[in-house]
Amino acid sequence: MKRVIALAALLAAAPLAAQTSPQRPFGTLREQAAIQQGWLQYRLDSILPGLMRQNGVDMWLVDCREYNEDPVFFSIVSPTTFACRRRTIYVFYDRGVGRPLERLALGGSSQGGLFEAVRDTAANVQSVAVAGRGGELVGAGQWALLRRTVEQRNPRAIAIDVSQTHAFSDGLSAGEYEQLQQALGPELMARTRRAELLPLAYIAVRPPAMLDTYRRMQELAHDIIRRAFSREVITPGVTRTGDVAWWTRQRLNDLGLGTWFHTDVDVQRRGADPDSLDNAVILPGDVLHIDFGISALGLKTDTQHMGYVLRPGEREPPEGLRRALANSNRLQDIVLAELRSGRTGNDILRAALAAMTAAGITGTVYSHPVGDHGHGAGPLIGLWDHQEGVPGRGDVPVWPDTWFSIELEARTPVPEWNGQVVKSAQEEDAAVGADGVARWVLLRQTAFHLVR
Repeated sequence: MKRVIALAALLAAAPLAAQTSPQRPFGTLREQAAIQQGWLQYRLDSILPGLMRQNGVDMWLVDCREYNEDPVFFSIVSPTTFACRRRTIYVFYDRGVGRPLERLALGGSSQGGLFEAVRDTAANVQSVAVAGRGGELVGAGQWALLRRTVEQRNPRAIAIDVSQTHAFSDGLSAGEYEQLQQALGPELMARTRRAELLPLAYIAVRPPAMLDTYRRMQELAHDIIRRAFSREVITPGVTRTGDVAWWTRQRLNDLGLGTWFHTDVDVQRRGADPDSLDNAVILPGDVLHIDFGISALGLKTDTQHMGYVLRPGEREPPEGLRRALANSNRLQDIVLAELRSGRTGNDILRAALAAMTAAGITGTVYSHPVGDHGHGAGPLIGLWDHQEGVPGRGDVPVWPDTWFSIELEARTPVPEWNGQVVKSAQEEDAAVGADGVARWVLLRQTAFHLVR
């Protein structure tokens, strides 16, 4: 095992301001890590205490094993931590209003001074016996340390990450849960509860300082899409949709960045079945669509835009296609207006679909939270195959300071295509502010990208 180097030493030489360049749009890795560490400290200092009190718990246990980490693990550790080391049990304890949370890492590092690392000489000794079968607990010393830690603090309510509804709240594996039961015993286990909204909200709520970086990520996403849907990348009659998708991936790689899904590029063509156009050669008159995401500084973007390949003599798309894009823009306006804090995802979906119908638009809404994950923690606002709402996952309320990808499509008959229905699928990211109002992170697309 390589020696763990203190995070403070890794970041010590980082300049106060990131030295951005076209080759490094968000600075060096060290500069990015310094920014991320500041965000982490804010989340632990300023967001987590209130969430624990709102959820009625005074202790939260996050128990992880190497390569089987709780989903919340990556939102509570420093950017230089890529996996849990053996087993780490994070203990958050509320010592009362006016006092900072106690943050302990049993078996892990201090994450740059944000946790108190607690060790036990026997904590990582591996027993050959199998827990729950009459033998000794695996790593018995570490479990004994946890029990002493809990007994000394005598919490009233202990949150554990178990959920049948939310993946982000279900990080305690079955094997670890069995050992936790054996370690704490019946009396302390009786104090545990499934505080499902605690990890969900912790992951979802954004430090305000993140927004400027996220807006710059959006600007980069829009710029890459603009270039992808231009003659720089597309030669009509030669370039395939797969070529464009791989160009976006390579562009991100060249910038030292990545994505959380393979870029999807597809076309719609007058008189053609869309299912027959997989990896099609792009032709004049084609409607283009891209679904594209960036990963940077632990954040994810999610963007869908529309493009059009001009025919000889055309200066703009046909009016029917422009109407199709205007319909998806109108549907975006409707969803954004309904998205506000305190409302559930299912409430927002029902209201948006009613307003969509009243506006004479045919479409589908399938919007979702975004942030630490592309499909993030928080309420779903429909799924493409569940326009009636999503029980459980859609019943969560929207919280202030959270982000959403407004993802949807409008389906419009186009007269110039003999009434053929064209899908205008768009996706732009929006931020719900501290005031509970949703606003676009960046100006959304209102005109087709044109390949001339």
